[in-house]
Amino acid sequence: MTYAEYGEPRTLTPTELPTPKVGPGNVLIKVERASVNPVDWKLMAGGLDGLLDVSFPVVPGWDVSGVVEAVGPDTPEFSPGDRVASYARKDVVSGGTYAEFVSVPATSVARIPDGVEYDVAAGLPLVGLTALRSLETLELTEEDTLLIHAASGGVGFAAAQLAVGIGATVIGTASERNHERLRGIGVQPVAYGDGLEDRVRALAPDGVTAVADFVGGVRETTLAVLAPGGRHISIADPSVEEAGGRWVWVRPDGARLQELLQKVASGALRVVVDRVFPLEEAAAAMEANIAGSDGKVVIDATR
Repeated sequence: MTYAEYGEPRTLTPTELPTPKVGPGNVLIKVERASVNPVDWKLMAGGLDGLLDVSFPVVPGWDVSGVVEAVGPDTPEFSPGDRVASYARKDVVSGGTYAEFVSVPATSVARIPDGVEYDVAAGLPLVGLTALRSLETLELTEEDTLLIHAASGGVGFAAAQLAVGIGATVIGTASERNHERLRGIGVQPVAYGDGLEDRVRALAPDGVTAVADFVGGVRETTLAVLAPGGRHISIADPSVEEAGGRWVWVRPDGARLQELLQKVASGALRVVVDRVFPLEEAAAAMEANIAGSDGKVVIDATR
């Protein structure tokens, strides 16, 4: 599925392209599943044109799970037939994962452990690595009280589980319908909207020591509930750097993804899959992600 210029999801078109080349140190993956992330449709709309080079036609998608079809020269880590997953972002936006095949640097690839399904493996890379990077940037410890903005979203839900695993006290904003899901992983949920500062202060009277913003537009609330000396990051609002925070943009990292997949296999980390669309309905999959979903939206490249 490709787009030849910036536009809306419905401009995605089924397109015949050559099988990607497999250069030195690269892996050719036969795609089983891709997953949709907000960055996919933001890129498609031209929203990141000032940040990333684009070569049209673009195959969107950065998340993938599948089977190694071939390896390039000097790629001893993988062999044809290996089950793998990857956060497949590259320096130039072009050959993505909404396709039958994608070529990815071996350093961005991880093996899928036995028992982990392709749907789940495809839904993990971007959200999981972003969550991990965010908590590492915050230098989160078991002594912290962490506020997560959008704790029931893809990145937020992963970060919440990882933070609880570290031993931190976690407060998470979410709509009422997702509060039970958050309680189920050890998070204290609070509703969005007016009065959020008061609701957080009721749970953390002295303020929270760390804040992870996964939605944007909440900088002032973050600063209002942050304890003196507290740390904060955002993946959606670079202006946090003007207020002493850090803007996080995650890098592909096969080794760290392997750690996360092992957590999934052991039951320590859960990825919720909401809906699965066939490849030719990738536009509908994007629209489902835009509208909001109760888990990851996945694309099945085999149908």
